[in-house]
Amino acid sequence: MRKLKNCELGRKTTEEFKNTEKISVTVVLDNIRSMNNIGSVFRTSDAFLIEKIFLCGITARPPHNDIRKTALGATESVDWEYYEKTEELIELLKKNKYEIISVEQAQGSIMLNDFDVKSSRKYALIFGNEVKGVQQKVVDISDYCIEIPQEGTKHSLNISVSAGIVLWDFYRRIKNN
Repeated sequence: MRKLKNCELGRKTTEEFKNTEKISVTVVLDNIRSMNNIGSVFRTSDAFLIEKIFLCGITARPPHNDIRKTALGATESVDWEYYEKTEELIELLKKNKYEIISVEQAQGSIMLNDFDVKSSRKYALIFGNEVKGVQQKVVDISDYCIEIPQEGTKHSLNISVSAGIVLWDFYRRIKNN
């Protein structure tokens, strides 16, 4: 085996990415504090052809050096928009037929591996604050809560890690439907 060089990876240009068909998933970042986490979610969203990222509440917006550091240019390829109030965005997404899914440990949540992902549906995946998680008022208006199965002592993952796991899983299942 030999590691591939960057020129062998077949990377899309930003223009090619913009013109590539995306999966029917949007990401909602609900009051994310860390700009490194925000940049990482941009980069992961680029990797898995996510439609758009919505930045809500205190979530910082590009351009910013700390976002750019981890996004590695994905703030230019992935479409994004800012909303002050997450719940107002959720109501708009519902009107546009998105299924609203908070990624949160909650009573009645569905384990990620048990959630039935269908390529014919549109999903908005909400990731919450590093300390407080998704706001309860947002959980209240969500259609579902999904959680990542965990068996260790911590039962918490960094938001960028959670986004990577969930987005990969949705991407894989939508592409294979």
